[in-house]
Amino acid sequence: MYEFRDYYGHRVRLAFADHPFSSAPGHVWIICRYQDQWLLTDHPHRGLEFPGGKVESGETAEAAAAREVMEETGGVIGRLSYVGQYEVEPDLVKNMYFANITALLERESYWETNGPVLLSALPDHIRDDRRFSYLMKDDVLPLALAELKRRGWID
Repeated sequence: MYEFRDYYGHRVRLAFADHPFSSAPGHVWIICRYQDQWLLTDHPHRGLEFPGGKVESGETAEAAAAREVMEETGGVIGRLSYVGQYEVEPDLVKNMYFANITALLERESYWETNGPVLLSALPDHIRDDRRFSYLMKDDVLPLALAELKRRGWID
């Protein structure tokens, strides 16, 4: 388990284990790949980030992940894999997933975002890049990417 502070100084605990903080998380965050590129969304206030959001009442976390990716990017998930879970104090728990996207559909609305953004590579110094959301600037992203590499899911 990892423990660190997020962009705003909140305590974060991260684990690449089976639901260590909650069996019913309230949020999801999905690291997406489409045709050898990273698929992100452009939030009008926060900037570039991977899709994610709240799990709605009666919805599973997996269904929320598929819905959020579709709503924010138009992405159709081919394979969704659970990666781990993190907790931001005082009461936010997110499931992290890795998604292989099979299609990118154009939508009339991307809900609260400006739609999909494809990147061939993520910047080395993403924490200093003003284009990116604060959600991409703590230790969750680099640790998750290292875990995806360890599992052989990305190069």
